[in-house]
Amino acid sequence: LSPDCSFTCHYRCRALVRLDCSGPPGAGDEDNGNEQVLEKDTNVDEPSEWEKTELDQAQVEQRIKEYNSQINSNLFMSLNKDGSYTGFIKVQLKLVRPVSVPATKRVPSLQAGRPHPQGVKRRTSFYLPKGTVKHLHILSHTRASEVIDALLRKFTVIDNPRKFALFERSEKDDQVYLRKLGDDEQPLRLRLLAGPSEKVLSFILKENETGEVNWDAFTLPELQNFLLILQREEEEHVRRLRHRYARCRQKMQEAL
Repeated sequence: LSPDCSFTCHYRCRALVRLDCSGPPGAGDEDNGNEQVLEKDTNVDEPSEWEKTELDQAQVEQRIKEYNSQINSNLFMSLNKDGSYTGFIKVQLKLVRPVSVPATKRVPSLQAGRPHPQGVKRRTSFYLPKGTVKHLHILSHTRASEVIDALLRKFTVIDNPRKFALFERSEKDDQVYLRKLGDDEQPLRLRLLAGPSEKVLSFILKENETGEVNWDAFTLPELQNFLLILQREEEEHVRRLRHRYARCRQKMQEAL
């Protein structure tokens, strides 16, 4: 666990990692803090203005034409013969906790006659880089829970999908609104209704904060990792408090 960038890796892999962690602690936290001030979480049960909109077949076809005329890429939407449509959504991953991926350690066979080594299933944890985005090609009836499953498969994450949630992000009157999508909501339908603008609507994958944490659901390596993270967060919080009080003390002494 790096003291500056929070990168976590296996101790045997430490020499293979090449990261620039020379920056001062907390140097990259300003943007996150500013955005956190602007964000406002809304109720998951409170439907957005797009979720309330109903479109017939002709309106869907017209919306798709308008959508395709506004984008500056080849990520078009296509209308199918059965009335459904396909298209792309972009999801930004904002995960503050490490994720688990499978790792296979090859163990040489003790029997001389066996041609293949045995694979021992293991898992390893690491942080996804900040600003990670992924484009997914989905159907109009693809549900939010299926989008989460697809993202985890893309990154070979083996954590329980219930640990994550898909959020709808929108900007209005200099305010950022976040709304957790229900499992059965259809992200591509929301994308079509909102248009291609990322400010009007974007999708974010975050941890599913459901209130009280069920720590029994985590494995021993995950719990050990969380303890390391908790210790680092505590140390950083104490460092910032001491720095703030030291500045106040210095200004008082200067005034004296």
